[in-house]
Amino acid sequence: MVQPALRAQVAIGGTTVTCLPDGEAWLNPAAFFPASVPDGCVTHSEFLDERGVVPGERRGVPDPGRPRPRTRMSEAENLGITAVAVRASGGAVDRERMRWTPARARAEFRAGLSVPTAGLAPGYVQANLLVVPADWAADFRLFAARNPRPCPVLEEAAPGAWHSRLAPGADLRTDLPGYQVWVDGELVDEPDSVTEPELARARTGELVCFLIGCSFTFEAALLAAGVPLRHLEQGRNVAMYVTDRWCRPAGRVRGRLVVSMRPVPVGLVATARAVSGRMARMHGAPVHVGDPAELGIADLGRPDYGDAVAVAPGEVPVFWACGVTAQQAVIGSRPPFAITHAPGRMFITDRRESEL
Repeated sequence: MVQPALRAQVAIGGTTVTCLPDGEAWLNPAAFFPASVPDGCVTHSEFLDERGVVPGERRGVPDPGRPRPRTRMSEAENLGITAVAVRASGGAVDRERMRWTPARARAEFRAGLSVPTAGLAPGYVQANLLVVPADWAADFRLFAARNPRPCPVLEEAAPGAWHSRLAPGADLRTDLPGYQVWVDGELVDEPDSVTEPELARARTGELVCFLIGCSFTFEAALLAAGVPLRHLEQGRNVAMYVTDRWCRPAGRVRGRLVVSMRPVPVGLVATARAVSGRMARMHGAPVHVGDPAELGIADLGRPDYGDAVAVAPGEVPVFWACGVTAQQAVIGSRPPFAITHAPGRMFITDRRESEL
């Protein structure tokens, strides 16, 4: 928690000068740099330190026992900034990838790169993918409508279509960094792209693609509000868990709720709740804070999907509804064929959350 610094004020004529000798300043850079652009933090990430903040400066004799003051970024909407750099060394996203546009990221995936998409193209909407036979689409559509927290549908493509209005020119068969192929509710393949051999397994008519909102979309806003993201710092995929809570069934579709977990300092839980709560189509506010046993999670160190992320002293596990709930619905409902994204490897669109 940021502590207020001691202030000293001196009146010089009609001007009052306020000195914050050892404090942190939460400043709006647009007021000082009016020519700045929203993506400036990515374009000029060399000026950010390993925490993704602009280093401050303390004049006088350095005191190694005191933390270095920093000028930090406040909430994204106050700054007009939608992209935040994260640590390159050992992190899930290096600074070169931070500069990628969504189109560049999709091109890299199309060429074979397979990495978690957390931290990539910050500020742009990321989406889960679910593809089912056309005669199952109505059931999954109703399931999503009855369970909007884990399955907020951003787009439903026409039967047989593999493109998206959220990223014109993209191909949903090739432009994600990883896929899962399901037959009768069983995982049978995890290809880098969906080609004719995978589609031949369908043994059915046309397929329908659903794009479902993803919490990776609001991570840039969390960082900008000062909420750390430990999975990025630790170079890991986000941790995901199957809970003991059943979603509301719809027709033939049923399944249990999946949640993603991010450790959050106790003093920043309210901030994380407020920031994510403004993005209902990206799962919104957390569904649970605290004891994982209340969700039927026995061991945070053994996630069902993704990677284990350590919860440090002074932090609390915070759980958000997760789009991998769609995979659980496939497992629980056993459609004859389905395709999903690989957990943590999303479709990156050309839209910002505010544009939806």
